[in-house]
Amino acid sequence: MTLFSGISRGTEALVFSGAVPPSEFFRMRAPHQHGEFPFPVKYGYSTVVRRETDDRLCFALHPHQDAFNIDPKDLVELPNGLDPQRAILAANMETALNAIWDGGVLPAHRVCVVGAGTLGCLIGYLCARIPEVDVTLIDPQPNRREIAEQLGCTFSQTPPPATEFDIVFHCSATPEGLDTAFALARHEGRVIEVSWYGNRQVGIGLGGGFHSKRLQLISSQVGTVAPSMRQSHTHRQRLEAALRLLRDPALDCLLARAIPFKQAAEALPEIFTGKQSGLCQPLSY
Repeated sequence: MTLFSGISRGTEALVFSGAVPPSEFFRMRAPHQHGEFPFPVKYGYSTVVRRETDDRLCFALHPHQDAFNIDPKDLVELPNGLDPQRAILAANMETALNAIWDGGVLPAHRVCVVGAGTLGCLIGYLCARIPEVDVTLIDPQPNRREIAEQLGCTFSQTPPPATEFDIVFHCSATPEGLDTAFALARHEGRVIEVSWYGNRQVGIGLGGGFHSKRLQLISSQVGTVAPSMRQSHTHRQRLEAALRLLRDPALDCLLARAIPFKQAAEALPEIFTGKQSGLCQPLSY
């Protein structure tokens, strides 16, 4: 029986609008997806359930659904101390963890995250817990300041002047945000592109200082484990680690007020256009 599921606003909005390009129809399939792209499909991948055989709380990469049969190997038990509603952040936390592995964040690095959505905030949260790492979150929405500060990050609505960062994570899914990331990276700095644009064609600013600064542009995507950790972590082990990392109640600031599953169809347009104030939108069952 499902207790909660989480809407991944960016990806699910692209699916909802039919913006998955044909070249990605296979790779973008969610586990247990029903239907075929472009739309309609039964999509989603952040579900918390109570297993009927033993009443244990588990996480599943399964579309939004009030009840379903699934192979037991596809369930991951929640660790002790993890609130079941907060557990819907697991898929985003797994993506954030993979991005940090791709970025190679080390103690004393200066880190910037452009775009303080759910994923950007989780990346900032994890980086801020690495010793001596200073993290700046940049987002034009002023209401993200309180969230950033609760997660241990500095916040700015505009790019800070005369600042050069060792690693910049781009999470805004806008070409302007990517240009900002390039501008903020130091000489031979790394820009980690975490945004996904669907079928949109996005210009990349490779002029200016991109070559003279010898910048690295690195793609990060959760479909495969980052090369640096591939020998030690399977997909399941990475997901288990993501669930353990969610035990901090401070992360509740990323959750909007839950919407009953039966009201989801009416609420989706406002959720996907960003009119809802929260970051990650839970559905309750």
